[in-house]
Amino acid sequence: MEDHFFEQIIKNPLEQPNIPPNEVISRWAEKLIQVLFPENSPKVFSTITEVKEYIAVLELELYDIISASCRLKNSECKNAAGQFFEELPALYRVLNTDIVAIYEGDPAAQSRFEVIRTYPGFYAICFYRIAHMLYNFGIPLVPRILTEYAHSKTGIDIHPAASIGEYFHIDHGTGIVIGETSTIGRYVKLYQGVTLGALSVKKTLAGSKRHPTVEDRVVIYSGATILGGETIIGHDSIIGGNVWLTESIPAFSTAYHSPIITIRNHKETN
Repeated sequence: MEDHFFEQIIKNPLEQPNIPPNEVISRWAEKLIQVLFPENSPKVFSTITEVKEYIAVLELELYDIISASCRLKNSECKNAAGQFFEELPALYRVLNTDIVAIYEGDPAAQSRFEVIRTYPGFYAICFYRIAHMLYNFGIPLVPRILTEYAHSKTGIDIHPAASIGEYFHIDHGTGIVIGETSTIGRYVKLYQGVTLGALSVKKTLAGSKRHPTVEDRVVIYSGATILGGETIIGHDSIIGGNVWLTESIPAFSTAYHSPIITIRNHKETN
């Protein structure tokens, strides 16, 4: 190879050279989740003081992460670290509603401990809700790093800008895609392979509502694809497996896919 190729690599400017590696940012979120849910933590706290001190350390770590990511764009966003931890009780409350939704919505769930410790859906929701708070504070890049980390671990892809209500239940989860401008109400349940996507991926559509709205108490079964920013799934509806929807449906609807399946007895036909 010619030296010109190596010169290109060396001279390629980094937009944000000081931002910590993705692993460091993701590890910070992991530690935060472990504080909120010690079922997932090797560290045991015995006093309030210990918890406060540990959370103070996490706040400093977040400040460093945010400072590096905001350095060239918006120094005001550095203050978001403090704002984030002021909102921590609210985050904890909402995450507990998600635990309730998963436990009560899955007959296989034996305990709250099992949900916290083993369910990839809850793991992805934790990362999403942390990332969404940071996104709402105007923090660039970090929210996306967090949700993509959870995506790599669980196969569940939730954009941090999506709006998702309380008591959110992801069952199994692998293959779920929730696009940037999706709006999901309360008590919604998604199974594996569900896509809430856009009808078009043209760059000119950036900033517009491209993904569906799912109202309260909707259940969407595996493999369903719902597309378009104007598509609204009315509350209390059920979307069957493998349904393809690009139009709105009213409340209390049931949409199902009806495949033609032929079953033959191979002993009789041979």
